[in-house]
Amino acid sequence: MKTTLSAIALAAALAAGAAQAADLPSRKAPPPAYIPPPPVMTWTGFYAGLNLGGGWQDRSSSNVTWWGWNNGGGSGGIVGGGQIGYNYQLSPWLVVGLETDFQGTSIGSGGGNNNWGWMFGFPATDAARINWFGTVRGRAGITFPGIPTLLVYGTGGFAYGEVQRNFWWNQNSAVQTGWTAGGGVEWMFMPNWSAKAEYLYTDISGSNQNAFFNPGIGLNNVNNHTRFHTVRAGVNYHFNFGGAPAPVLAKY
Repeated sequence: MKTTLSAIALAAALAAGAAQAADLPSRKAPPPAYIPPPPVMTWTGFYAGLNLGGGWQDRSSSNVTWWGWNNGGGSGGIVGGGQIGYNYQLSPWLVVGLETDFQGTSIGSGGGNNNWGWMFGFPATDAARINWFGTVRGRAGITFPGIPTLLVYGTGGFAYGEVQRNFWWNQNSAVQTGWTAGGGVEWMFMPNWSAKAEYLYTDISGSNQNAFFNPGIGLNNVNNHTRFHTVRAGVNYHFNFGGAPAPVLAKY
């Protein structure tokens, strides 16, 4: 009998202890704090920036005096301006876009032997100077596995610019139009910022306005081509903050 009572008392004590333990607060560790995934690198978005470099006229440029003697090309000068554009990343390795830029230049302003006026005792000057030019270009480039921040691209499109001819005491100018093509590299060195280096070859010519009074050497004649090279470095600010958030997987 005593043995039975002792067993009942022990069972009651164990049950009471279990009930008290169930009432105690849980000692389970709190869940870890949520850390959002890092952004996925993308070139997609609008950008704007500045550039600075140099340029020189090609020897095939039609920088001729009024009697038609070719001056053999013009002197070089400084090129500087700004650009705005939009990129769209089609795949992890392919990027396409559109860019427009406007440049002021001193190309052709420093020449001293490009005008045949010295034969008649007049000071010699460049026969043509490029005061400014602009472009509207498409871009297509590729990135490389493991280096998504580096873009190598080709570019080409429409070009326009003001060409000024100096002839002794007289100056005249015209806006010529044509095409441009080249390529470059761009590096996204920070989430918002990229640096680039670019080369362009540009060929612009006259529009043949007033052709009856415009001989083949005239600035407004389509046969008058102004051809020049530019090399420039620049920096761009990307308004998409350099990346997009990584996808969040649903939890079940």
